[in-house]
Amino acid sequence: MSSPHPPASGPGPGAVAARLTGASVRRTRPLSGTLWEAELDDGRAVIVKRGHERDAVRAEAAGLRWLAAAGAVRVPLVHGWDGRWLVTERVPAGAPSAGAAVRFGRDLAALHAAGAPAFGAPPPEGPVDAYIGLAPMRNAVGEDWPRWYAEQRVLPYLRSAVDAGTVRPAEAAVVERVCARLPWLAGPAEPPARLHGDLWNGNVLWGTDGQARVIDPAAHGGHRETDLAMLALFGCPCLEQVIEGYEQVAPLADGWAARVGVHQLFPLLVHAVLFGRPYAEQALAVARTVS
Repeated sequence: MSSPHPPASGPGPGAVAARLTGASVRRTRPLSGTLWEAELDDGRAVIVKRGHERDAVRAEAAGLRWLAAAGAVRVPLVHGWDGRWLVTERVPAGAPSAGAAVRFGRDLAALHAAGAPAFGAPPPEGPVDAYIGLAPMRNAVGEDWPRWYAEQRVLPYLRSAVDAGTVRPAEAAVVERVCARLPWLAGPAEPPARLHGDLWNGNVLWGTDGQARVIDPAAHGGHRETDLAMLALFGCPCLEQVIEGYEQVAPLADGWAARVGVHQLFPLLVHAVLFGRPYAEQALAVARTVS
């Protein structure tokens, strides 16, 4: 999830890349309002990202480290970060393939199996008050997934959407009914998984080396089906092969496909808060289907 930002004062991306990598910068190239590619004199290429909030950069850097520590899904190497900037390696972009997707599914299963101390647990050294895209995301912990998911992931964004007029008060009841029924809708109990947390297709990089990498995490302890539901939400290439690889390592609980909508309520309501009514309508449609 991303959005353009206004220009920031202070050192530019080239100076930041030089300081955080310790190498001279030959040239920089803008990729978006908050991203630049920097070519270093030693031949490396890096991505320079400007964060919208100080703790957003801290949360992303901590999340990348936590995901990397699992030794499962690949993430770009973090060269350095400070209060407003993050510098990572640039991953040469390739094309998705069935083989890469199967490998990614296996790696994703291994990442989830690395676990987390509790549902909602932030990465080590990561802030409790973090972000998913530009939306605040509080990493308050809980032991019971249905209750935690309702209280910490669905209802806060539903309330924000109602306050903004994006969801009408009378419409909120359909989502609230889903939350009330989560103990029956959630499926078998699962241990807290180590989640990427914002695993839509745009945050999966298919490299020229035939390996997938993930970027821009909103990492926390959660239910493993949430990452898979996010992959399905906006269309992931070769998703069938990703699931195939996943189940080779960690078979999903019976009925998981029927629960996809339950897990999609969270990102859809985040999108409703950030981007408006069309996503609210999609969230309401999903809630009606699963309730």
